[in-house]
Amino acid sequence: MTDARFHGAVVWPVPPREHSGWNNRYFLDTEFTDFQRCQLISLAIVGENGYEFYGERTDYDAALCSDFVRAVVLPQLGRFEERAMPSVRLREALHAWLADIPATSGPVLCYDYETDLNLLRFLLAGPLPRGWTLENIAGRCDRERRAAYFTRHGGEHHALHDARANAYAFAG
Repeated sequence: MTDARFHGAVVWPVPPREHSGWNNRYFLDTEFTDFQRCQLISLAIVGENGYEFYGERTDYDAALCSDFVRAVVLPQLGRFEERAMPSVRLREALHAWLADIPATSGPVLCYDYETDLNLLRFLLAGPLPRGWTLENIAGRCDRERRAAYFTRHGGEHHALHDARANAYAFAG
């Protein structure tokens, strides 16, 4: 099935929920160089409503990458035209994207790993815009649904695909 919310990607739709916060959650994921010498490589935010942001840094220090990142993450980069840029431009693009989301919608940034949130904050060089709240969803994504997403679509350890998988698997 093709779901236009994910820009032509073949995905399963995110199931509707019975709570009033539908369409205001945005799922964050990042890829980074190493756990010890952590530097942002890519960042994605995927909304329940299909609104997405994705960007890759071109100015990270590749020498800091772990063997895992070199083998699994780096080969997946460059798949989305015009989404690779220096961190200054990535910051500007992210600020512009966030500014397009109305604060009155009560947007909630969902993360499952504190490092993702820290890397986002570092990239923004400041707080999220007014009106945003944070929600740690660690342990609230259905593991079987997440695994099924990757079985069907691949792309695990790519920030955009991981964020999409979290949006799909979130068990509110």
